[in-house]
Amino acid sequence: MKFDVFFSICQTEVDGCLPSEAVMFKNFFAQVRLADALGFGTAWVAETHLSCEIQKHGLEPVIPHFVGEIGLNTDILQLAHVIFAQTKRIHVGSAVRNILCNGGPIAHAEAIRTFLSLHGMREGENRLLNIGFASGRFDFSNRPYGIVPRNALEKAAWPAVKGKVLLEATEIFLRLLKGERISRGDVSDFALQRSDFRSDEDWSRVKALQSGATERIRLEPFWQFEKLGVIPFDAPLELLKLTIGSHDEKAQRLANSILPVGVFNLSITPPEIIEATHARMAREYHPSGGEWRRDMMPRTAMVFLDSTTAKAKQAAEKAWVTYWRAMEGTLDQKKVAQAVGNTLAGTPDDLAEAIRAKYHPEDRLMLWFDFNNHDDTFIQKSMTTFMEKVAPQLGSA
Repeated sequence: MKFDVFFSICQTEVDGCLPSEAVMFKNFFAQVRLADALGFGTAWVAETHLSCEIQKHGLEPVIPHFVGEIGLNTDILQLAHVIFAQTKRIHVGSAVRNILCNGGPIAHAEAIRTFLSLHGMREGENRLLNIGFASGRFDFSNRPYGIVPRNALEKAAWPAVKGKVLLEATEIFLRLLKGERISRGDVSDFALQRSDFRSDEDWSRVKALQSGATERIRLEPFWQFEKLGVIPFDAPLELLKLTIGSHDEKAQRLANSILPVGVFNLSITPPEIIEATHARMAREYHPSGGEWRRDMMPRTAMVFLDSTTAKAKQAAEKAWVTYWRAMEGTLDQKKVAQAVGNTLAGTPDDLAEAIRAKYHPEDRLMLWFDFNNHDDTFIQKSMTTFMEKVAPQLGSA
């Protein structure tokens, strides 16, 4: 079993405490240095764009009860340079990078190739950048960049259209990142069809907005461009890994038709989908990446460690209740219940037993110690206790 660590850098109010941005970053870097010293494999960092606080004053506030910012990291590439400069062994990952905003897939491909070229200049450098990518959690981060419905049909079908936008962005992003020279004419066309909708009624409402009878509604591209290539051309791609933050089978299949791309297990993913994904990826993982392994799907787990089981469970319950209230209206309650099931709370022995029961011995766990917690001393103690008293019981690799 492999152990990574996840950092949210979530600047939210906890028990009346709202740390400054400087304190949040100071604590983060202290914790990532400790993670490196303790032997965690990868430091995954949440990525967020545009202020949640400012967005609350807009016409469609998505998290009106949330106080503060969901996350302070807006660019894993800048953050990774600082992390690598302060550590010796740990890899860095984005969880996840939104490839629709901030210029779209072309800009992201070029920025990553630039990062790799600079990162690779360190003599003997072999630490990896793992780019987890997707379309972003909140539409308000994408709207200023033109990712909005462009007509009545797209507005009526927006959830399905947004999925197609991710497919388009994924193909452009990965092909340019790979080093291909392409124009928009070289990229696939994408269309809506019945399988993209939950019911016949939903599909019929959308079809009614399209002139002419058709079972396939072609979407106009969101990115139009002449043939181009992103630079630097000699970027060391061997220092890059890729993971897609989507359980859309089409997105996973498309990504792996271009490059080897792992899959994120979101914290609310049901076990049956996890196992089905492993089975499918064993067939569809890009052959240049070798055989599919379970550790190519990192699994998130919130960790609450304490001297007694009761104290740990009390802390976990308190954190979740506070989070639910802040995120009211944005989470499906069934999925929330599944997320709670991913919480590891108890003594070191409790956690070792729970992990053995819940996870496969070849899984990769992405452990979340700072969930709704700003106590830097406690977080660092929990990280240390896990690696010294829990991991040895599990034969970590």
